[in-house]
Amino acid sequence: MSDFSEKLITLLGEENLCTDEPLSAHTSFQVGGPADYWVSPENAEQLAGVMALCREESTPWYVFGRGSNVLVSDEGFRGVAISLKKGFSSCRAEGNLVYAGAGAGLGAVAAAALQHGLSGFEFAAGIPGSMGGAMVMNAGAYGGELKDVLTGATVLTPEGELLSLTGEEMELGYRTSCIQKKGYIGLEARISLEPGNPEEIRARMDELADRRKSKQPLEYPSAGSTFKRPSGYFAGKLIEEAGLRGFRVGGAQVSEKHCGFVINRDHATASEILELCRQVQNRVKEHSGVELELEVRLLGFGQ
Repeated sequence: MSDFSEKLITLLGEENLCTDEPLSAHTSFQVGGPADYWVSPENAEQLAGVMALCREESTPWYVFGRGSNVLVSDEGFRGVAISLKKGFSSCRAEGNLVYAGAGAGLGAVAAAALQHGLSGFEFAAGIPGSMGGAMVMNAGAYGGELKDVLTGATVLTPEGELLSLTGEEMELGYRTSCIQKKGYIGLEARISLEPGNPEEIRARMDELADRRKSKQPLEYPSAGSTFKRPSGYFAGKLIEEAGLRGFRVGGAQVSEKHCGFVINRDHATASEILELCRQVQNRVKEHSGVELELEVRLLGFGQ
């Protein structure tokens, strides 16, 4: 066992460390090689300890929520993959406020809001990500976004300091936040909702679920919308107009149902998915002059 592994065990306990963990099991694309270390801190103190150790040892680290917005290389990640599911998935309601840990799935948070008769989070019920990822990217769908309901958050700085931020201090914008800009880790979100009729809340969630199922390729592994929305355009429409509906590279494909989605159609590799994305970017640029920017994060490429 390496000295680094022993230090992680001292921090976390042996039960919270795995080595050579296949990241394909932790991403919605279902691709990616192993991480050298997969750790599951149970509290903020352990998380800060892992980050401090990584700094001391010059070891890269990456925080995983539900793995719904990341593409991991076939070679994997030479570093520490940090899972927040074990210690940061709590969700509770107090009055009109919902407190949701970073590891909580957005569907679970929406279900908790429904259970307490709180309205305003229905838009997020079908987003296949975690609250932590939602705070990083200001997740949104169907006319709603986290910015509309987030009143504050607890974050951990790269130096291990806990901060309580207001919604305004989170600097939420289109697929961005201060977490992303400053390298923070979101630990808990404070969401302010309105009292509502549970039957109406459930009906709205069911309506959005039906819309999502009819318009998105949920039957295939993907990372959701693959490209950011260019100002004044829709990425899916630009891709379709470039003649790329159903375009394939190996097992990776531009969805025939929704061109804004790149899917793992048939045992694709991460390299095939990335190559497909690059070709889509080039073709759209040639056809319309618009540069598409990846919304999906890349991990382990070029290490």
